[in-house]
Amino acid sequence: MAQTLWVKNGEFPEGYRSVADKKAAGKDARAAVPRSSHAQWSPAPDRRDPVSLLEEQNADRVDWLVPIRHARMRVSPFTFYRGTARIMASDLAGSPVSGLNVQLGGDAHLSNFGAYASSERHLVFDANDFDETLPGPWEWDLKRLATSFVVAGQHLGFQGPQQREAAEASVKAYRQAMRDHAKQGYLDIWYDYLSPESVSADGRIDPAELTKRLARFERKARSRTSLQAMEKLTEVVDSRLRIRNAAPLLVPLRDLGDEYDPDMMEHVVHSGIEDYKSTLSDDRRALLDRFVAVDIAVKVVGVGSVGTRCLIILLVGRDGQDPLFLQVKEAGQSVLAEFLQPSEYENQGRRVVEGQRLVQAQSDIFLGWTEGLAGRQFYVRQLRDWKGSVEVEAATPQQLAFYANLCGRTLARGHARSGDPIAISAYAGKGTELDVAIGDFAMAYSEQNNADYQEFLAAIDSGRLPVSEVF
Repeated sequence: MAQTLWVKNGEFPEGYRSVADKKAAGKDARAAVPRSSHAQWSPAPDRRDPVSLLEEQNADRVDWLVPIRHARMRVSPFTFYRGTARIMASDLAGSPVSGLNVQLGGDAHLSNFGAYASSERHLVFDANDFDETLPGPWEWDLKRLATSFVVAGQHLGFQGPQQREAAEASVKAYRQAMRDHAKQGYLDIWYDYLSPESVSADGRIDPAELTKRLARFERKARSRTSLQAMEKLTEVVDSRLRIRNAAPLLVPLRDLGDEYDPDMMEHVVHSGIEDYKSTLSDDRRALLDRFVAVDIAVKVVGVGSVGTRCLIILLVGRDGQDPLFLQVKEAGQSVLAEFLQPSEYENQGRRVVEGQRLVQAQSDIFLGWTEGLAGRQFYVRQLRDWKGSVEVEAATPQQLAFYANLCGRTLARGHARSGDPIAISAYAGKGTELDVAIGDFAMAYSEQNNADYQEFLAAIDSGRLPVSEVF
């Protein structure tokens, strides 16, 4: 455990770094690893086969769900990129880094940012996927984010300069936000968050259009509640509320088949939930204890996560109504752990939770972790609580660049909470050199993504990778 530093006789203790020291560390890092070096991308001569990397991930996933993962990734290079966190981590492992570490999200794809409800019932915008979180170089998250905007621009048919504009917008926003955070006190950074009101004040897009879009987005996000999930995911049979069967994407435990023992599975889940409660604070555990579980199902989620074990639990409150859905999601080792220091936490669910709490400005009140069947580890959160994400399918180049700005600012705040914003800002500098360099990287790596996507399609066509028609 870190020891509290005390000032004695007017002298700061050994190891304490002043603002000047931190600025110097950032500038020293820049001298050792120039910002222009981040433009570099070319596949290593011994670069691992991307399809093999995916197959290795599949080995520990649920067999009958893996073809759904492939089907979702097959849709386009954009959806394929969502499932390539391990491939890109393998590629970034040999890239230049400044040596300034933060708590990485680990998969800073533009689709992994969105809105959700704070505990005070305010709508906040933040990163919302931490399955791969681990301490590591801030550059890795930023490069994955910038590249996702190029890939999205390609998907939308934008011209090369428009793709680059969105990528560079994310880097510029990150750099400028980090400079602002470098001037803030620690508590100011900790309490900072991005709200619809602060987005409206940004001034980078037509105010009338922005107001209209934010209002529509907020209405949609606020409608995504446990009550809405109950209407969509449940049915009443013999006067009892239960989760409906929508195989293969949603399968209640009772319908899993002969190879499973539903009673045993239910016992394991209930035991795991009791363990999970011990990771909550007393007040939140008291709130959860007011609910009772009535049904459990396996649910397919996301793109990169498909095949990992994910359950949803339907709980009800007063009078058998007042629904609450908890999502119990398997947490394996982060894909980054092959290339960085492994997590300090033995339970990978705790790794996800602690990383999320460190990076997010506001976290789910029911966020916790547990263990389950055969020692597998899980984290728990609400399934829906005003959760919403931006749809990029109909975005204009201007709108994509605006969204890149939001994601870049959000990523910077998370990194500033967990890393040294003064040193990172000193490294990034005031000019556009970093923006251009990572823009170059993003343009080049998007072509690598396209090439990997073609290899992926060929593996499906040859029968090497199974694919489902239902996804």
